[in-house]
Amino acid sequence: MTMGEIQVVTGAGPVGWTVAERLADEGRRVRVLTRSGSGPERDGVERLRVDVSDPVALADAVRGAGAVFHCVHGSAYAASVWRAELPRAEAAVLEAAGREGAAVVFPESLYSYTDTTRPMTEDDPRTRSTGKGAVRRDLLAARAASPTPTVSVVASDFVGPRVRTSHMGDRVVPAVLTGRKVRVLGSLDQPHSWTHVPDLARAMVVAARREDLWNTVLHAPTDAPRTQREMVHGFAAAAGTQVPEPGVVPAWLVRSGGLVSRELRELAEMLYQFDAPFVMDSAASQDRLGFGPTPVEEVWAQAVAWWREESVSAG
Repeated sequence: MTMGEIQVVTGAGPVGWTVAERLADEGRRVRVLTRSGSGPERDGVERLRVDVSDPVALADAVRGAGAVFHCVHGSAYAASVWRAELPRAEAAVLEAAGREGAAVVFPESLYSYTDTTRPMTEDDPRTRSTGKGAVRRDLLAARAASPTPTVSVVASDFVGPRVRTSHMGDRVVPAVLTGRKVRVLGSLDQPHSWTHVPDLARAMVVAARREDLWNTVLHAPTDAPRTQREMVHGFAAAAGTQVPEPGVVPAWLVRSGGLVSRELRELAEMLYQFDAPFVMDSAASQDRLGFGPTPVEEVWAQAVAWWREESVSAG
């Protein structure tokens, strides 16, 4: 990447938004592509209404790009929706970026990892054969087969500013701020990795400018695992509030609800990540990237500060 090149970001969720802001803070020219035209409203950021699965519209929007950060997710949290939407969009992005000579950097999840009974590393198999994990497996395979340079930066469950629909997002932090009881899915006391979104964004930006990192799968710098109980208490300490001891939504209730609710059925598929240890090891990638994770106390404080700002603006 050079300073004059346009940096294209697709999507304006927590990852896309944070990547765009980080690039703009560096003085880069940023172009954010979404169907709604959303994104950070600030100098240096151009926001365009573009359907990234439309090859013609995308070709124009990506022209002149030095790097593309593809942060678009599916329109619903469902394997069938992902299968219908994501491969087509990624193929269009890879083709458009390849014509410009630009690398494409993707945020990625741990869903495709085959063995989660021990800490997952960058070299572990990613061959899960069913559901959302199989979709992620196939996306990773398509990236590896593409002539366009790619980097996939794997993160665990998100935490931090702008994180809403996450296990440590809108179901937890707002309740902590008001002293209400929190209920989580799975176990309260199994170790779980949580990735701070600004750390993921930083890793993606670093990877885009480092050709030695292209065509790899990296792990975003992620702190030591914390239980869900520890996370709730950490948010409360950062907020200066007292909350009742957190509770659990029983797994049987989620699974039985999945018989009639697609949303609960999709959540039930992922319960294995929360009723047993689910840990990501990012040490090797931290060495390659040259930085480590944000200390967890700062992560808690940043998340609390962002949610407090949101409550003020909403009120």
